[in-house]
Amino acid sequence: MNALARLWAAGWTVRIAILVIIAVSVIAVAGPALAPYDPLGQDTANALQDSSLAHVLGTDYLGRDVLSRLLAGAPASLLSALGAALIGLVVGAVPGALSAFAPRAGEWLSLRVVDALLSLPFILFAIVFAALLGNGLVQATLAIGILIAPSFFRIARAATLRVRDSQYVEAAMFLGASAWWVLRRHVWRQVAPNLIVASVSALGGALLAVASLTFLGIGVQPPAPTWGGMLSSDLGYLGQRPFGPVAPALAIIITVGALNLLADAARDVLGADAVTARPARKEVAHV
Repeated sequence: MNALARLWAAGWTVRIAILVIIAVSVIAVAGPALAPYDPLGQDTANALQDSSLAHVLGTDYLGRDVLSRLLAGAPASLLSALGAALIGLVVGAVPGALSAFAPRAGEWLSLRVVDALLSLPFILFAIVFAALLGNGLVQATLAIGILIAPSFFRIARAATLRVRDSQYVEAAMFLGASAWWVLRRHVWRQVAPNLIVASVSALGGALLAVASLTFLGIGVQPPAPTWGGMLSSDLGYLGQRPFGPVAPALAIIITVGALNLLADAARDVLGADAVTARPARKEVAHV
């Protein structure tokens, strides 16, 4: 039974999480096309309306359809979170795995850099980053990716250290194989399950981070819709529309919850193999 089949068989909660993620992925790609109204179209005569047949989730303070803005804002929120997770994976995992083979001085320096990044306050770093490079979604995504990278660094390094002292790795190094060759040939297959679990979990954290930044007005500027921006604007009209923030808040909560459930299930399916699996053939490098 392959990993996907084992995930599907993990329980009904995991199946729901997978279906939610599939639905969210479709919305991330086709959200604006699915919007029933123009997400930027204003109709102040119908502002702050409750749910109705014409506007399923009501309208905001400018009369814009909330469902349309929720669908149109999905790509910016979700694709930015995906981009941040990918940046963190590339920037963190590769140096983390290589650091296990680095000289003592290089190892010490890389660990100090990671400790420094972990000590940075997230919101303050993002604000400074936006002030230096401009307030845009690309800059916000890059800032989040940099702050996620230390987690991938530590996971990749810890998994690589477990493999580094294996006999087949020592044999390859003894025969002159480079650290990069050993990583490609022997280590990545052992580290990959851990990184898959970490990547799914990081997606949820990145989405929360993107929502936090857009809530503060960092990344995407109004009137462009984002889930965090919608949540921020709706909080100013709780007296007239007390349930206004519910739709964007639920979108964030359900998506992050589904990703966390999937990460837990992936850990159960892949976690034991990530530590104990061995290469099918203990090959020696020929260099």
